[in-house]
Amino acid sequence: MAKGNVEFTPEGDIDKSKVPFLTSSRVGLAVLGFLGFINVYALRVNLSVGVVCMVNQTWVKASIKSNDSDSTLVSECASFTAVDPNVTESTALRDGKLLWDKTTQGLVLGAYFWGYLVSQVPAGWLATKYGGKRVYGWSMLVCSLLTFLTPIVATTNYIAVMALRIILGLASGAAFPAMHTFWGNWAPPLERSKLTAFTYAGAQVGNVVTFPLAGFLCKYGFAGGWPSIFYVLGAMSLVWFFLWMFFVSDTPAQHKRISGNERRYIEHTLRDSVRSHKKLNVPWKSIALSLPSYAIIVSNITSDWGAYTLLTNIPTYMNEVLKFDIAANGLYSALPYIVFWVIINLAGWLADFVRRRSIFTTTNTRKIFDSFGKVIPAVMLVGLGYVDCSQPALAITLLVLGVSLTGFQFSGFIVNHVDIAPAYAGILFGISNSIAAVTGFISPVVVGVITSESQTRAEWQVVFYIAAAMYGFGAIFYVIFASGELQPWAREESEEEEKMAVEMETKGGHRDGAADGMLADIKY
Repeated sequence: MAKGNVEFTPEGDIDKSKVPFLTSSRVGLAVLGFLGFINVYALRVNLSVGVVCMVNQTWVKASIKSNDSDSTLVSECASFTAVDPNVTESTALRDGKLLWDKTTQGLVLGAYFWGYLVSQVPAGWLATKYGGKRVYGWSMLVCSLLTFLTPIVATTNYIAVMALRIILGLASGAAFPAMHTFWGNWAPPLERSKLTAFTYAGAQVGNVVTFPLAGFLCKYGFAGGWPSIFYVLGAMSLVWFFLWMFFVSDTPAQHKRISGNERRYIEHTLRDSVRSHKKLNVPWKSIALSLPSYAIIVSNITSDWGAYTLLTNIPTYMNEVLKFDIAANGLYSALPYIVFWVIINLAGWLADFVRRRSIFTTTNTRKIFDSFGKVIPAVMLVGLGYVDCSQPALAITLLVLGVSLTGFQFSGFIVNHVDIAPAYAGILFGISNSIAAVTGFISPVVVGVITSESQTRAEWQVVFYIAAAMYGFGAIFYVIFASGELQPWAREESEEEEKMAVEMETKGGHRDGAADGMLADIKY
């Protein structure tokens, strides 16, 4: 049996021809994970659209000192205020009652990430030790209940909303680490890109669903409009929770409906990297000294800055610069993520294809896809900063490309955790994503401060330049230091090997090269 990322060949009683893909249990898990991430992001971004109609925009605009240079641009763009020219300001948007200025809105939108930052590493550790099913499932139940409470809390004061969003972020922070733990136990090496890409593409579908749905509910929803956003999305998440808890198993061995061939196939391909026993000794020092780990962390930080800048501010940008009304706002805000979903899946299949055909090594595949997913979007964002509301088609095109092409990163740094340390993928993802989550509460505040004076295109140019610079730095660092190979500190020794190691150390005082060679023969 050959080593590395080569095509698996049947061995023993494993018949590869009887191990399906599209109808397999691992794809079934991917579908449930996909649906889960729709809900994760729906509950994350609902406030980004909701805040547009929750807040009294008339009051906000009156509190902003408009400069003379921008007044001409606003008047020139008046015809672009709504898709339907007969829609007036009074009918296009239900003006909310909340008196939140731009800085307050930035604080509320960023509060989610304070909790999201804290929970990543603990969630990864818990999922690694106890399995991701409970960690992911119960955390999403909490998110659902908190979402139901949001309209009630919002009528008190913004501090209470911030507190609720912090707890919501704390709970939903378990999603990615828990799912990475799943794929560390379920995804054969040459299927990692497409399985993880399909699963996490649910996040983009969550955006696609939430932006237009929330925009529609803002304008036509029950309970006064915007409260219905949180009631509808909370109910969707609750339904998913019951499906997840009923159908999911942490490992192939625990799955009740998996075929014997598929189970043996997965276990064989992951025989060197999954934990074979309950003992959990996380190699914290090795992780801290690993340059490939730092490459993932830096890539994650710079990617999240750009992603969160756009994710939490696209509706506001379209309202302030492109002058779209709330209904058009929701529709056009979703377009980038529709294409994003397509790109993620195509990139995942392409990445596995070039690896399977040995066109590129795993390391080079990750570097190429990650760099493409940062550099090209950076160029698009810079261009977007020079487009105004008199060019809506060009603005939407650049925005769609700037957001969607970052989907190539899902076959870059995002799946890279599973490449270098499958047994600790959840923990490693928790580390990188928790550090990167800092950008989630810094970015909205920075955008709020930059655009607080006059809401002009020039202010948004600064926002896009900063995001582009972050993308560029992340791409360079990742290309230099990333790796796609299983790291020595992440290789899992079986109980048999550990017993042999102890016997060797007892007899000989230490393990020499010959002993390590004997252990290697057991694996291969």
